[in-house]
Amino acid sequence: MSIPGPNDIVRRELSNGIVVLVRENHTSPSVVVNGYLAAGAIYERPEQSGLASFTAEALMRGTINRSFQRIYEELESVGASVSISGGMHTASFAAKSLAEDLPLTLGILADALRHPTFPVEEIEKLRGEVLTSLEERANDTRAMASLTFFELAYPEGHPYTRSPDGYVETVSKLTRDDLVEFYLHNYTPYGMVLVIVGAVQSEEALKQVEDVLGDWDGLRRPVTPPPPAPRLTGVCSRTVHIPGKTQADIVLGYPGPARTDPDFLDAMVCNTILGVFGLMGRLGERVRDEHGLAYYSFSRLDGGPGPGPWRIIAGVHPSNIELAIESIRTEVRRIREETVPEDELRDNKSYITGSLPLRLETNEGVAQAIVNMERYNLGLDYLQRYAELINEIDAPRVQAAAQRWLDPDAYALAIAGPPPSESTGA
Repeated sequence: MSIPGPNDIVRRELSNGIVVLVRENHTSPSVVVNGYLAAGAIYERPEQSGLASFTAEALMRGTINRSFQRIYEELESVGASVSISGGMHTASFAAKSLAEDLPLTLGILADALRHPTFPVEEIEKLRGEVLTSLEERANDTRAMASLTFFELAYPEGHPYTRSPDGYVETVSKLTRDDLVEFYLHNYTPYGMVLVIVGAVQSEEALKQVEDVLGDWDGLRRPVTPPPPAPRLTGVCSRTVHIPGKTQADIVLGYPGPARTDPDFLDAMVCNTILGVFGLMGRLGERVRDEHGLAYYSFSRLDGGPGPGPWRIIAGVHPSNIELAIESIRTEVRRIREETVPEDELRDNKSYITGSLPLRLETNEGVAQAIVNMERYNLGLDYLQRYAELINEIDAPRVQAAAQRWLDPDAYALAIAGPPPSESTGA
């Protein structure tokens, strides 16, 4: 399989600021669309938490040209799908269909982005779905530990301390007018990125996008950069008690590097060693297998436009919480203080480079990779340079990344599990 690159990715910027990228793949009759625009939770006020996500989900609930029922009847009649969702920085969209139905899926996507009507009845149905999801979150130990971690790891007022999904008390108060206002101020073609991958001719795909989105006009407002997050200087911890649970979840971590940070790939290799490779790296080997302190233990490095989190996550029996935390801290200290052995580093780098073709096996995987290349200005040849970039990372660079971003004595720690009265003797 050829790695996507400038030789087979066509990039075009429309007059209204939409960037379109197309990569042909005629080995499958399908085609996928993936992309985003700058309409995420970072643009909402704290008292309106959840508004960006609510607005994005509501776009497919009815347009000037199509009712909610008609949208899904048209899609289901050809086995296609279109979805729009909201995140911290962007509203993302995705579509999939047979190549012959690309005009339909692009038409529905453009209709939803440009002409939503926010029907009152559908808005209330969607609100009910969102509130149910938030109530379920409140009873999920891992979800609540993660939510609490963000509140601890980032300074007061930082947008990352707020949940993009919102809270029961904020979502309950949002009105249709709030959704309309957010839409009018934030949904604009300028800065939008749209990627098409599949069994289409590049020029024909570009023409189809131009037909449905080329005359969309809107504000050319600057994209809001996420604020920085200072390094943690001590331990910030909080425990959330959830009655009726038998397991506790631990999230221990730090504000990490942005995707554009010069040492992001060094940190990624470090994270793979710490909690990804094999059966969840060193954390899986020591915390779970060797010491038997966790049902699972792994690490995750998010990256993103801002200082995304670097988290260590573990599910444990309540009686093992303190021992598990100490075991995690031991592994953080070890990767900071000891140079990674050459054979371990080689195995991890081989895993990272070897997994790239697997991620590019599907049109969806290729489309997401191209979206990221455009979003973070990595260059259209990034995937072709990827193995070289990873292989040139040596043990001192891994250790330097660990020393810059990780600290066994200064971290945010969130725990969610049963109250002490329920866990004692369990």
